[in-house]
Amino acid sequence: MADASMDIVSTFDKQEVANAVNAAAKEIHNRYDFKGVGASVELTGEVIKMEANSEDRCKAVLDVVQTWLVKRGVSLKHLDLPDGWAPRLSGKEYKLDVPLKEGINQENAKKINKIIRDEGPRGVKTQIQGDAIRATSKSRDDLQAVQKLLKESDLDVAVNFTNYR
Repeated sequence: MADASMDIVSTFDKQEVANAVNAAAKEIHNRYDFKGVGASVELTGEVIKMEANSEDRCKAVLDVVQTWLVKRGVSLKHLDLPDGWAPRLSGKEYKLDVPLKEGINQENAKKINKIIRDEGPRGVKTQIQGDAIRATSKSRDDLQAVQKLLKESDLDVAVNFTNYR
């Protein structure tokens, strides 16, 4: 019998992100507390661009966007907010550009491998392949145990599982 395998990746549905940003833009346009503050949000490629006339309003726009992302099933771990972030002043507007991140970097891939090696079932083998990790095992149950283990772990990236065979 062939080995069972799966890929551990960090991806998001681009259409869901676009839907969340559009819904957030509509809510910002209609809410009374955003009237007259020049608040807006748009998705440009892989970057969510927000602006308002005050720092607090810009942070409130980010909060609305995050709420809609969660409602649409997109993990907030895909937002690349640096530590100590703050909206920047550009003319009279405060702007905040939040890039979206996909893929598992080498540091996180090594962390995931260590978790699987230390706490996972014994028969599971992992291999880093670019920005994904391939896990193989004789038993599909072991791979499901790995999925459960990674979902419960506190990782810096959102993980998805693809090519489950």
